[in-house]
Amino acid sequence: MAEPTTIPEDLKDRMKNCYDAIAHTYNAKLGTVLDNIRLDYVNRLLALLKDTGRAEATLLELGCGAGVPSTKTFLDNPTPSIHVTANDLSTVQLDLARQNLSHHVESGKVKLVAGDMLALDFPPRSFDAVTGFYSIIHLPRDEQVLLMQKIATWLKPGGYFLANFADEEKEINVMENWLGEEKGWTFWSAWGAEGSVKMVGDAGLEVLVKETRESKVDATFLWVIGRKSA
Repeated sequence: MAEPTTIPEDLKDRMKNCYDAIAHTYNAKLGTVLDNIRLDYVNRLLALLKDTGRAEATLLELGCGAGVPSTKTFLDNPTPSIHVTANDLSTVQLDLARQNLSHHVESGKVKLVAGDMLALDFPPRSFDAVTGFYSIIHLPRDEQVLLMQKIATWLKPGGYFLANFADEEKEINVMENWLGEEKGWTFWSAWGAEGSVKMVGDAGLEVLVKETRESKVDATFLWVIGRKSA
Protein backbone atom coordinates (compact mmCIF):
# COMPACT_ATOMS: atom_id res chain seq x y z
CA MET A 1 0.00 0.00 0.00
CA ALA A 2 1.38 3.41 -0.98
CA GLU A 3 2.16 5.82 1.83
CA PRO A 4 -0.11 8.87 2.16
CA THR A 5 1.12 12.12 0.68
CA THR A 6 -0.71 14.30 3.20
CA ILE A 7 -0.87 14.22 6.98
CA PRO A 8 -4.28 13.07 8.26
CA GLU A 9 -6.32 15.67 10.12
CA ASP A 10 -7.05 13.12 12.83
CA LEU A 11 -3.36 12.22 13.26
CA LYS A 12 -3.28 12.66 17.04
CA ASP A 13 -6.43 10.58 17.53
CA ARG A 14 -4.92 7.85 15.37
CA MET A 15 -1.66 7.89 17.32
CA LYS A 16 -3.48 7.75 20.65
CA ASN A 17 -5.60 4.83 19.47
CA CYS A 18 -2.47 3.10 18.20
CA TYR A 19 -0.50 3.36 21.43
CA ASP A 20 -3.54 2.51 23.53
CA ALA A 21 -3.92 -0.67 21.49
CA ILE A 22 -0.26 -1.70 21.26
CA ALA A 23 1.04 -0.50 24.63
CA HIS A 24 1.66 -3.96 26.08
CA THR A 25 3.16 -5.28 22.84
CA TYR A 26 5.37 -2.21 22.49
CA ASN A 27 6.71 -2.50 26.02
CA ALA A 28 7.29 -6.24 25.71
CA LYS A 29 8.97 -6.15 22.29
CA LEU A 30 10.83 -2.84 22.32
CA GLY A 31 11.21 -1.85 25.96
CA THR A 32 14.51 -3.55 26.76
CA VAL A 33 15.74 -3.36 23.14
CA LEU A 34 15.73 0.45 23.22
CA ASP A 35 16.89 0.89 26.80
CA ASN A 36 20.70 0.63 26.58
CA ILE A 37 21.21 3.61 24.30
CA ARG A 38 18.48 5.64 25.99
CA LEU A 39 19.95 5.05 29.46
CA ASP A 40 23.39 6.07 28.22
CA TYR A 41 22.03 9.54 27.46
CA VAL A 42 19.86 9.61 30.58
CA ASN A 43 23.00 9.08 32.66
CA ARG A 44 24.83 11.80 30.74
CA LEU A 45 22.01 14.20 31.49
CA LEU A 46 22.01 13.22 35.16
CA ALA A 47 25.74 13.96 35.31
CA LEU A 48 25.16 17.40 33.81
CA LEU A 49 22.38 18.13 36.30
CA LYS A 50 24.59 16.98 39.18
CA ASP A 51 27.34 19.34 38.03
CA THR A 52 24.99 22.29 38.54
CA GLY A 53 25.27 21.69 42.26
CA ARG A 54 21.52 21.94 42.79
CA ALA A 55 19.89 19.79 45.42
CA GLU A 56 16.63 19.59 43.45
CA ALA A 57 15.64 19.82 39.81
CA THR A 58 12.50 19.79 37.68
CA LEU A 59 12.16 17.76 34.50
CA LEU A 60 9.55 17.40 31.77
CA GLU A 61 9.44 14.08 29.92
CA LEU A 62 7.57 14.16 26.61
CA GLY A 63 6.29 10.70 25.76
CA CYS A 64 7.01 8.92 29.04
CA GLY A 65 5.27 5.69 27.98
CA ALA A 66 4.98 3.21 30.84
CA GLY A 67 7.44 5.17 32.97
CA VAL A 68 10.34 2.75 32.69
CA PRO A 69 13.22 2.96 32.49
CA SER A 70 13.81 6.68 31.98
CA THR A 71 11.12 8.24 34.19
CA LYS A 72 11.91 5.87 37.05
CA THR A 73 15.65 6.49 36.67
CA PHE A 74 15.11 10.24 36.96
CA LEU A 75 12.83 9.84 39.97
CA ASP A 76 15.19 7.45 41.75
CA ASN A 77 18.19 9.74 41.26
CA PRO A 78 19.54 10.90 44.64
CA THR A 79 21.35 14.11 43.66
CA PRO A 80 19.74 16.19 42.47
CA SER A 81 16.34 14.98 43.59
CA ILE A 82 14.23 15.29 40.44
CA HIS A 83 10.54 16.14 40.28
CA VAL A 84 9.11 14.95 36.98
CA THR A 85 6.17 16.05 34.88
CA ALA A 86 5.55 13.03 32.66
CA ASN A 87 3.40 13.44 29.55
CA ASP A 88 2.02 10.88 27.12
CA LEU A 89 -0.69 10.81 24.48
CA SER A 90 -1.74 7.29 25.43
CA THR A 91 -3.93 6.88 28.49
CA VAL A 92 -3.10 3.15 28.56
CA GLN A 93 0.62 3.92 28.77
CA LEU A 94 -0.04 6.44 31.52
CA ASP A 95 -2.06 3.86 33.44
CA LEU A 96 0.96 1.55 33.24
CA ALA A 97 3.22 4.40 34.34
CA ARG A 98 0.93 5.03 37.30
CA GLN A 99 1.45 1.40 38.34
CA ASN A 100 5.19 1.31 37.69
CA LEU A 101 5.79 4.60 39.50
CA SER A 102 3.17 4.18 42.22
CA HIS A 103 5.52 5.15 45.07
CA HIS A 104 6.52 8.38 43.36
CA VAL A 105 2.93 9.12 42.33
CA GLU A 106 1.80 8.81 45.94
CA SER A 107 4.62 11.06 47.16
CA GLY A 108 3.78 13.69 44.56
CA LYS A 109 7.24 13.55 43.04
CA VAL A 110 5.83 12.76 39.58
CA LYS A 111 2.84 14.31 37.86
CA LEU A 112 1.31 12.38 34.97
CA VAL A 113 -0.21 14.53 32.23
CA ALA A 114 -2.23 13.10 29.33
CA GLY A 115 -2.49 14.69 25.91
CA ASP A 116 -0.74 16.00 22.83
CA MET A 117 2.71 17.29 23.78
CA LEU A 118 2.35 20.25 21.43
CA ALA A 119 -0.75 21.38 23.33
CA LEU A 120 1.07 21.52 26.68
CA ASP A 121 1.40 24.91 28.31
CA PHE A 122 3.81 25.83 31.09
CA PRO A 123 5.14 29.13 32.43
CA PRO A 124 8.53 30.24 31.10
CA ARG A 125 11.54 28.87 32.97
CA SER A 126 9.64 25.95 34.50
CA PHE A 127 12.14 23.12 34.00
CA ASP A 128 15.80 22.34 34.49
CA ALA A 129 15.54 19.72 31.75
CA VAL A 130 13.18 18.53 29.02
CA THR A 131 13.47 15.11 27.40
CA GLY A 132 11.79 13.27 24.55
CA PHE A 133 12.69 9.64 23.85
CA TYR A 134 11.25 8.11 20.65
CA SER A 135 8.32 10.52 20.95
CA ILE A 136 8.91 13.89 19.27
CA ILE A 137 9.49 11.95 16.05
CA HIS A 138 5.76 11.16 15.97
CA LEU A 139 4.92 14.83 15.42
CA PRO A 140 4.79 16.27 11.89
CA ARG A 141 8.13 17.96 11.44
CA ASP A 142 6.61 21.45 11.21
CA GLU A 143 5.11 20.80 14.64
CA GLN A 144 8.53 19.68 15.88
CA VAL A 145 9.81 23.16 15.10
CA LEU A 146 6.98 24.75 17.08
CA LEU A 147 7.55 22.37 19.98
CA MET A 148 11.26 23.18 20.10
CA GLN A 149 10.42 26.86 20.40
CA LYS A 150 8.10 26.09 23.31
CA ILE A 151 10.72 23.87 24.96
CA ALA A 152 13.29 26.66 24.79
CA THR A 153 10.81 28.91 26.62
CA TRP A 154 10.02 26.28 29.25
CA LEU A 155 13.67 25.69 30.10
CA LYS A 156 15.36 27.65 32.85
CA PRO A 157 18.57 29.49 31.94
CA GLY A 158 21.28 26.84 31.79
CA GLY A 159 18.64 24.11 31.41
CA TYR A 160 19.14 21.03 29.24
CA PHE A 161 17.25 19.40 26.39
CA LEU A 162 17.74 15.72 25.50
CA ALA A 163 15.94 13.88 22.71
CA ASN A 164 16.39 11.68 19.69
CA PHE A 165 15.31 12.27 16.10
CA ALA A 166 15.23 10.14 12.97
CA ASP A 167 18.53 10.27 11.10
CA GLU A 168 16.91 10.15 7.66
CA GLU A 169 14.91 13.11 6.35
CA LYS A 170 11.34 12.14 5.53
CA GLU A 171 8.19 14.21 5.91
CA ILE A 172 5.74 11.31 6.08
CA ASN A 173 6.53 7.77 7.17
CA VAL A 174 3.58 5.50 7.95
CA MET A 175 3.24 1.86 8.97
CA GLU A 176 -0.24 0.37 8.87
CA ASN A 177 0.30 -2.54 11.25
CA TRP A 178 3.36 -1.67 13.33
CA LEU A 179 4.70 -4.51 15.49
CA GLY A 180 2.24 -6.82 13.75
CA GLU A 181 -0.69 -5.19 15.51
CA GLU A 182 -3.97 -4.76 13.62
CA LYS A 183 -4.49 -1.34 15.23
CA GLY A 184 -0.84 -0.34 14.90
CA TRP A 185 -1.26 2.55 12.44
CA THR A 186 1.80 4.69 13.20
CA PHE A 187 3.30 7.93 11.87
CA TRP A 188 6.80 9.37 11.99
CA SER A 189 8.33 12.51 10.52
CA ALA A 190 11.85 13.90 10.37
CA TRP A 191 14.08 16.72 9.21
CA GLY A 192 17.02 14.32 9.19
CA ALA A 193 20.19 14.62 11.26
CA GLU A 194 21.43 17.93 9.90
CA GLY A 195 17.98 19.52 9.85
CA SER A 196 17.20 18.39 13.40
CA VAL A 197 20.44 19.85 14.76
CA LYS A 198 19.60 23.11 12.98
CA MET A 199 16.10 23.06 14.47
CA VAL A 200 17.47 22.76 18.00
CA GLY A 201 19.99 25.53 17.37
CA ASP A 202 17.40 27.81 15.77
CA ALA A 203 15.27 27.45 18.91
CA GLY A 204 18.10 29.15 20.79
CA LEU A 205 19.82 26.15 22.36
CA GLU A 206 23.53 25.43 22.22
CA VAL A 207 24.05 21.93 20.83
CA LEU A 208 26.45 20.12 23.17
CA VAL A 209 26.04 16.61 21.78
CA LYS A 210 24.97 15.39 18.34
CA GLU A 211 25.57 11.68 17.85
CA THR A 212 24.13 9.18 15.41
CA ARG A 213 23.48 5.75 16.90
CA GLU A 214 22.07 2.66 15.24
CA SER A 215 19.53 0.84 17.38
CA LYS A 216 18.66 -2.85 17.46
CA VAL A 217 15.36 -2.17 15.71
CA ASP A 218 17.06 -1.49 12.34
CA ALA A 219 16.70 2.26 12.75
CA THR A 220 19.31 4.98 13.13
CA PHE A 221 18.66 7.93 15.40
CA LEU A 222 20.33 11.26 16.03
CA TRP A 223 20.75 11.95 19.74
CA VAL A 224 20.98 15.58 20.80
CA ILE A 225 21.78 17.30 24.07
CA GLY A 226 21.22 21.05 24.01
CA ARG A 227 21.60 23.75 26.63
CA LYS A 228 19.82 27.05 27.08
CA SER A 229 22.13 29.98 27.63
CA ALA A 230 22.59 30.91 31.28
